Amino acid sequence: MTPRSAAAFLVLAFTACVAACSTSAKSSAPAGVPSGTTYSLSFGPVTVDPGQEHTQCLVLNLGNPQPIHVGSIHNVLSNGSHHMIVYRSTETVEQTTPFDCVPFTDTLDPSKGSTLMVTQKHDDTLDLPSGVAFTLDANQMIRLEVHYLDPTPSALQIVASTTFTTMDDSQFQNEAAFLFIGDPDITIPPNSKTTLGPIFFALPPEYSGSQFFAITGHEHQLGTDVTVSVATGPTDPGVPIYDVTGWLWSEPTTVVSDPPFTVPDNGGFRFTCDWTNTTTSTVSFGESANDEMCFFWAYYYPSQGARVCMHSDQYQGGIDICCPGPSLICDLIVSKLDSDAGTLGPGPDAGADADAGAGD
Repeated sequence: MTPRSAAAFLVLAFTACVAACSTSAKSSAPAGVPSGTTYSLSFGPVTVDPGQEHTQCLVLNLGNPQPIHVGSIHNVLSNGSHHMIVYRSTETVEQTTPFDCVPFTDTLDPSKGSTLMVTQKHDDTLDLPSGVAFTLDANQMIRLEVHYLDPTPSALQIVASTTFTTMDDSQFQNEAAFLFIGDPDITIPPNSKTTLGPIFFALPPEYSGSQFFAITGHEHQLGTDVTVSVATGPTDPGVPIYDVTGWLWSEPTTVVSDPPFTVPDNGGFRFTCDWTNTTTSTVSFGESANDEMCFFWAYYYPSQGARVCMHSDQYQGGIDICCPGPSLICDLIVSKLDSDAGTLGPGPDAGADADAGAGD
């Protein structure tokens, strides 16, 4: 696999997804924030014309006067919203007017923040296990990234929202984190059914003992199924942990494991993606809704850091890689993201008031 191909995967894919090396150490949230307190943020409305596709961001202050532990996140997306990523951000200035942004900007630099949740469903709730939470600072800055498109003949109004619900400090035991895993080796011939996999991704040893409690599969509009198993090695068929009957790309199910599962030492994830290409063109990997993806994201604890990982057979013998990490490919991706973000800039109306707002 060429460095450019690897970079394309991690720049375009929901590198979601991943950035921060948050720790598992217990943080202290003052008892003055009662359990069940909610803080909400919204995106839009933004008008999108027929055929248009954009990724836009907001940077908003959550408005929490004290540090909090978040035990639940509820996201709602309108029609036309392809997905939304909610980030914990270290930015210090609000940008309250939606501005064009590079997908997954800052996700590979742990000093800039971390992914909290990715949503593709119209109504999606992540309830963390008992004692597990995301820790947010007082007046936490949140970055909302919304990828939207209008496939209809009429203009659409795009709106999205996220709501955080607190957990009492006395209940908190472990910090949650986010892991993104996929494969960019996608070539889907015209008018055909195609399967990629089964693919084995060897989980890095630092995740030994990690408790995985939720998994979501992701493809685009040609996708028909994503399955995931936990395996001891490349030849092990594994134990299914994500196999949804009637799986829908537009409303991908999040499978919650209660109790959480672990991956065996030296083991990993074995996953498969299926597509039916009803078009007359060959479709390959890409961030656009007209391209395709093969990945899943997993929530786990205690946090060993959030990362974007991939397997590819385009290198001889295959390759597994996770970013951020000591890799020329990771360095190339970060450089590409910084370059693209600098080209776009913060947008002409950054910092101005708009219809995207925050409140309790």
